[in-house]
Amino acid sequence: MKKYINIFVCACLFFSSCSSDFINRVPVSTATQDLYYQSDKDFQDALTGVYAAVRTQYNNMYLFSDQRADDSWVQQAKNNNATYSDQFTTQSNDGGCSTAWQNYYQAIFRANNLLDKIESVDIPLKARYIAETRFLRAVCYFDLVRIFGDVPAITTVLSVSDCYNTPRTPVSDIYNDIILPDLRAAESALPTSYAAVDLGRPTLGAAKGLLGRVYLTLGDFQNAESKLQEVTTMGYDLESDYESIFYNATEHHKGYIWDLEYESGVGAGSNKVNNFMPNDAGMAAYFGVRGTGNEWNNPTQQLIDLYEPGDIRKLISVGERSGFTDANGNFISIQGGTCQTYTKKYLVNGSPSAGDDASNWKYIRYADVLLMLAEAMNENGKTEQAIPHLNRVRARAQVSEYPLTMNQVDTRAAIEKERRLELCFEGHRWFDLLRTGKAYETCRSIGMEPHMTVFPIPLSQILLVNDPAVLWQNPGYY
Repeated sequence: MKKYINIFVCACLFFSSCSSDFINRVPVSTATQDLYYQSDKDFQDALTGVYAAVRTQYNNMYLFSDQRADDSWVQQAKNNNATYSDQFTTQSNDGGCSTAWQNYYQAIFRANNLLDKIESVDIPLKARYIAETRFLRAVCYFDLVRIFGDVPAITTVLSVSDCYNTPRTPVSDIYNDIILPDLRAAESALPTSYAAVDLGRPTLGAAKGLLGRVYLTLGDFQNAESKLQEVTTMGYDLESDYESIFYNATEHHKGYIWDLEYESGVGAGSNKVNNFMPNDAGMAAYFGVRGTGNEWNNPTQQLIDLYEPGDIRKLISVGERSGFTDANGNFISIQGGTCQTYTKKYLVNGSPSAGDDASNWKYIRYADVLLMLAEAMNENGKTEQAIPHLNRVRARAQVSEYPLTMNQVDTRAAIEKERRLELCFEGHRWFDLLRTGKAYETCRSIGMEPHMTVFPIPLSQILLVNDPAVLWQNPGYY
C-alpha cells in the first residue's frame, strides 16, 4: 500500500510541474474524465486518491477524538485548534472543523466519482476496487455523523448547483442508507488478506470489525456481538509484546486489522510524533525527534493514575512524567516550560523532518475487537462469557484478571476502564463517551456544555451555501 502512496505523490508532482500550456490544451470535462477512467491502472490511481484524502484527515483526527476527552489535555495552552477542542471553546470559524469537513467531502467526492465511472468498465479487480471505495466512504460518513451530527448525504456525482441544494440528512438515515450498506457491500467482496505489495488495504476482517463498531455505536448489541465474533475466527491474535504493536518495523502483525498508512520521505508522512512530543533538546537527541512546540495530546494525571503496578502498557502509553530513562538506566529530566507528560505510542522510527514520520494511525486492532465483543456480550446478558475476552487483554498487559463472577454493572465499568488503558491516543475515548451517553457527565467539569456532543458546522460552509433551510448551524453554536 505504501508503494501506491509513493506512486500517487509522484503523479501529483508530475502534473503540478506541467506547463500551463500543456494543461490547457484539453479542457476539464466529463469527456476528458471518461477518457481517463479506462484501465485497471486508472482506477488504481483514482482509489489511491481516495486513500490520500482520508489519510490527510487522519493526520488531525486526534482533535476530534482523544484531545476532546478526559484522557488527554493541552498542558501548554495556546491559541490553536487543539486547545479549543480540549477546553470546549471551539467556534464555528475553527480551522480544524473547516479542514475536516473539506477533507471528508473531498474523499467522498473522489469515491463517488470512482464508483460512477467504474460501472461501465470491465477490469480484473473491479469488485475489489468497489469494495475498498465503499469501505472508505463508510469511514468518512461514520466520522462525519459522530463529529457534526446531521450532514449532507451525497452518494452520486452532483453538479455544483445540486451540491448547494443538498440539505443535511438525519444521522439515522446516513447509517441506514450509506454506512451500513457500504460496509455490507465491502464485506461481500474484500479479500481476507493481501500480497505484500498491497498490505495496508482494508480486508474482510476490517469490514467486519468496523461493522461491529458501527452496530455497537447504534446500540445494536446482538448484531455487534455476531459480527465481532466472526472476526475472532479469522486468525487474528494479540501480539505477546505490547510494545511491538507500535514499534514493529512494518506495523503489520497478527494483532493488526487496519491502519491509516503513512510513509516518510515522499510527502505522505504523519505529524503525530512531532506534535505530541515535548519541545526538549534532550529528548530530541535521545529519540532522534523533537517536538514542534505544539505539544498536544498530553496524558492527563487521571489516566496515568489508572494504570496498575506492573502494567506493561504504561510507559508506552503515557511515557514517564517530566522526563525519560536512557539506555543506561539514567533518568533524564525534560526542561520546564514544556509539556511534562507525553505518549510514546507514535514514536516509531523518529522523524527526519517535522510532520513526516511513518507512524500509522491504528484504526482497528484485535484488542479493540475483543473489548468491543466483551461489551456487546455483557449488554446482551452474557456477562460470564464476556469476561474472558476482557481478561485476554488484561493478561497480555501482565495485570491481574477479573473474576468470572462480576456482575453486569461492574463488568461494564471494567470494560470502559480497559478501553482507556489499552487504546488511549488511538482515537476512541471521546467516541466511547458519546456512544455510552457519558460524555457530558464525564467532561462537564472541564468545560463541556450539553450541546457539545457535536462540533459546530464550519461557518465557511454555512456562508457558502447561504441557505439555513439547506445547511444550518448546530444548536448552541453561532
